[in-house]
Amino acid sequence: MHDYSGLIIQFEEIIGKENVFFDAESKDKYAHDETENLHFIPDIIIKPRTAEEISKVMKICNLNNIPVTPRGAGTGLSGGALPQFGGLVISFERMNAILEIDERNLQVTTEPGVITEVLQNAVKEKGLFYPPDPSSKGSCFIGGNIAENSGGPKAVKYGVVKDYVLNLEMVLPTGEIIWTGANVLKNATGYNLTQLVVGSEGTLGLVTKIVLKLLPFPKFDLLMLVPFNNLEKAGEAVSAIFRGGFTPSALELVEIDALKIVSKFVDSSVVPVTDEMAAHLIIELDGNHLETLMNEMEAIANLLTDFDCGEVFFADDAQQKAELWKLRRRVSEAVKIDGYTIEEDTVVPRAELPALIRGVKVLGQKHDFNVVCYGHAGDGNLHVRIKKSGSIYSLNNPDVIPILRDLFALVKSLGGTISGEHGIGLIQKEYMDIVFPEVTLELMKNIKKAFDPNNILNAGKIFK
Repeated sequence: MHDYSGLIIQFEEIIGKENVFFDAESKDKYAHDETENLHFIPDIIIKPRTAEEISKVMKICNLNNIPVTPRGAGTGLSGGALPQFGGLVISFERMNAILEIDERNLQVTTEPGVITEVLQNAVKEKGLFYPPDPSSKGSCFIGGNIAENSGGPKAVKYGVVKDYVLNLEMVLPTGEIIWTGANVLKNATGYNLTQLVVGSEGTLGLVTKIVLKLLPFPKFDLLMLVPFNNLEKAGEAVSAIFRGGFTPSALELVEIDALKIVSKFVDSSVVPVTDEMAAHLIIELDGNHLETLMNEMEAIANLLTDFDCGEVFFADDAQQKAELWKLRRRVSEAVKIDGYTIEEDTVVPRAELPALIRGVKVLGQKHDFNVVCYGHAGDGNLHVRIKKSGSIYSLNNPDVIPILRDLFALVKSLGGTISGEHGIGLIQKEYMDIVFPEVTLELMKNIKKAFDPNNILNAGKIFK
């Protein structure tokens, strides 16, 4: 057992008594995120303001083998911010400043506790664009996005977080402060530590500053909703759009059951729903030439008539666009409340999406569970939400493990992998052997050991 009373005094001296918490209410708040119904109670929570403060704290924790869990906004879905072994939670909520928007070089330097949408709006005021937009963008932190290599709807055209990170300031588990790269667009100088850290789920270091590249903000966007009478046909249509030479800025699929649930949840009737419908595609185009976009929208609509689609709905104004996106972004929240508590974010090559959808439905019959599917169809990233009678969680659940092993084996057979953007964290590590041989897993574990020799930082995540 650790003498946390002595550690509390040391932490208070470093970051101030008002930023160290160990009362029951605080412990409960930081014991969970958005992952299923999991709770792990930390011993201490601290809210530092600088990399130097974190450095001093980490040196103490490394010396005393104190488990440390980094935490952003707590919106994660794989348990990455859960303090499984108690110990210390380091919350980044006070490190919330946008430090510089460099309009000459199209870059922004930010601290990790900035809300993603706040960052997007700040650069938009300068005519600039940071595209990654996870569904939780209104509450999630940019630091958490770095940890999970987040994506979102616009990833299909613009890529994910890793495509925008140029450089990171980071505190190592042993307390040293480093920069991982340089603020340049090309860099062939040694190993690419920046990209190694992106998506490492807070297991290699604590990111304290982030340099991101930006793009000019597109002047126009158009949005349409396309209903389909067959779920697989909707999946086939996705691949056909790209083969036709079009690159949407978003291409989302929502199965009809999920759409019914979320429409009721947010009390919206913007999307017409009939019994014969099986799914909707939300298709967005953006760019700087409105006439070109309108011509492309019309061409896509004509192309989709070969895939048993219903009447195409074009969003007429910003309000209708916002209403459609609100439905899409709140699907996850709505279906979870409706009992679909187990969520996986499988990803396959785009053309294999129909086979994945078909296979998921077969597995539902085999294992006796209900399932709804939705997600970023344009890049093959399908969120699979499972409702299994008597099972509201998946972690160490003997009734759910066989389901997920079959699901992930299916994904692997289609050339895919088990997480597109939510990460492995705590709840997916059981299945890493499906996608990687032991030699690959050992390489990853050795990288972790090189950064964190005492295994104090987010231990128990990613690997068994």
